[in-house]
Amino acid sequence: MNGFELILPFLRPIESLILDSEISEIMVNSSQHIFIEKQGHVQPVADVTISQKSLEVAVRNIARRLGDDISEEKPILDSRLPDGSRVAAVLPPCSLNGVVLTIRKFNAKYFAIEDLIAGETLTSELANRLRLAVLEHQNILISGGTGTGKTTILTALSSFIPQHERVLVIEDTAEIQIRTPNLVRFEARREQNGFPAVTIRELLKASLRHRPDRILLGEIRGAEAFDLLQLLNTGHSGTLSTVHANSAAQALSRFTSCVLQSGVELPYRAIKNNIADSLNILVHLERRPGRRFVSEVAEIVGYRPELDRYNLRSVFNWKEDGPCLP
Repeated sequence: MNGFELILPFLRPIESLILDSEISEIMVNSSQHIFIEKQGHVQPVADVTISQKSLEVAVRNIARRLGDDISEEKPILDSRLPDGSRVAAVLPPCSLNGVVLTIRKFNAKYFAIEDLIAGETLTSELANRLRLAVLEHQNILISGGTGTGKTTILTALSSFIPQHERVLVIEDTAEIQIRTPNLVRFEARREQNGFPAVTIRELLKASLRHRPDRILLGEIRGAEAFDLLQLLNTGHSGTLSTVHANSAAQALSRFTSCVLQSGVELPYRAIKNNIADSLNILVHLERRPGRRFVSEVAEIVGYRPELDRYNLRSVFNWKEDGPCLP
């Protein structure tokens, strides 16, 4: 089964939404309030409902089918289907308006850099600048909110990596669609069915024993930022990774906070100085109705401890009237 066949028997009322290829996300806020994302637009669904009892039974059955559990003792489900689609749910009383279910479909389509240029996600000039940055083994951090296309951009930039290089990909959930002959993929595992968790931090440490020329880290969420920083400081350049943030500058603040979560006993400004020395390029994406695009690219040129501020040099800014390279 590729994925949806596992859950369709329990979700017949919303089967048409699940099978609609133009719908990327289904959000069941309660039995009577269902929203979808279709072609980049979030909209309510007026003619589809599912009873609260059916929804709760469906969520419990889906959890069991996926080898997981959701109950009063464990009211949160965060799982995925074999095809990479994500299934998340929360039960009452943690969910005040009833059972909440969100299905985020995995987009198996491979977007080449030419596709992103044609769709005005970025300009050809900017794509060429980023290509040179990848070839020069610069470390690139891609930021943006949920659904802005961070993984899509990371995948597109990875196509610039020379085919002779050995690439090691580390992810919480396998999403990066990289095409290269010498490829190693690691995926984290949370504690489940009696098996202990395997964290991103552990996989990052293990990666050094497998001779990577490049390390691609799907998303930085916590203390693994410190381990990545250690790798970058010991000569493992050319890394691509993503982080949730609302701007390029905030991406650095978020990265700094993640490093601090490791409990490392280093002065705050020393950590910032190491980050400025290790990261080279920030690529920030935004999302507007029906569209995702690169809104900002900046080079990190240093850190000024007396001002407690990173020095950023603007490479690209998206103006209201269209893309503009300074």
